[in-house]
Amino acid sequence: MTVITVSRAFGSGGRKIAVRVCELIDYSFFDKRLITQVAADVGLAEEHILDFPEHAYIVKTFRERLTGLVGGAREQAVSLKPTLSWGGLEARMDEDWCVELVNDAIRAAYRQGDVIIVGRGGQAVLRDQPGVLHVRIEAPLDTRQERLQEFEGMSAREARRTIEQHDRASARYLERSFKVRWDDPLLYHLVINTGQWAPEAAAQIIVAAVRQMEAASVAT
Repeated sequence: MTVITVSRAFGSGGRKIAVRVCELIDYSFFDKRLITQVAADVGLAEEHILDFPEHAYIVKTFRERLTGLVGGAREQAVSLKPTLSWGGLEARMDEDWCVELVNDAIRAAYRQGDVIIVGRGGQAVLRDQPGVLHVRIEAPLDTRQERLQEFEGMSAREARRTIEQHDRASARYLERSFKVRWDDPLLYHLVINTGQWAPEAAAQIIVAAVRQMEAASVAT
C-alpha cells in the first residue's frame, strides 16, 4: 500500500501525469478540485473555501464527504448545490484552521492508502510518513509558457503572468503553512523534468518507483 504526493509547477503537466498514474495502477485521486466540489456540495462557494461557517454540522459534513469520497472513482463527480444562506451563522474562520481541515483529509487519505494526492501540501503533511512516494514535476519556464499559449490560447505575456501568479501562490502556501520551500529537492524522492520526459514516460517512471517501494516494503 503506497501513497503518492505530486507537487507540480504550473504548466508542467503534473496533474495530467497524476491522472495517468491513477489509470495505470488503479489509485484514487485527491486534489483541489475534489475539495472545492465537496465544499460546494455542502453549500460553500468555491471562492469561500477559506471562509467556512463556524457551524459544527457543516464542518462535520464537509470532513466526512471529503475523506469518504477519496476512495471512490478516480475523478469524483459530486452534485453541486447552490451556496446556502446560513442565517447569521456565517463567520470568517481562521485560515490556519481551514488548512488543518484539509490536512486532516490528506491524513485520512494516507491511512486509506492507494491514493495520489496532488498539491495541497501533501509532501509536507506526509513528509515523515512511511510508504509515501513524493514526486515533484517541473519544466523550464519557456516550455510551460509555450504549453499555455498552445493549449489555452494565451498570449506570451498572459501565459508568463499566469505561471508566475500560480507558482507564487503555491510557494506562499507551503511556506506559510509548513515553513518549507516547495522547490526544495530534499522534499522529494523524484524530481521529473517534463521538458525532457513526455507525460507517458513520466507516469511510467512514477509507477516503476511505486513498484520498487512496494517490493522493498515486502522485503523488510
